[in-house]
Amino acid sequence: MTALDELVASIDALGASALSAAIVAAFAMLSAALVLAILRLLRGPSLPDRIVSLELVASLFVGVVAVTSIATRVSAYLDVAIALILVAFLGAVVLAQFIERRRTR
Repeated sequence: MTALDELVASIDALGASALSAAIVAAFAMLSAALVLAILRLLRGPSLPDRIVSLELVASLFVGVVAVTSIATRVSAYLDVAIALILVAFLGAVVLAQFIERRRTR
């Protein structure tokens, strides 16, 4: 094994450990944000606060699915994440229309 091969192997190992650390950090931050968003969902003083926090929970869950896709190297999870965020967006639009109609009455 040449010196260049050893250098490439050490850089690959360093990159893999950095990626693993970044994945763990991302999961930790997303988990903390999910806990806080769920608390706001449960304690929200008004319906719009709860709707915004529900949208945030859906977005954070998409982040978890994306990080899982990176960690497992399965790109099919990204398709699931895209579909989930589209459904969450449509749900937020419907709930916003519901609130608007409720205010006009």
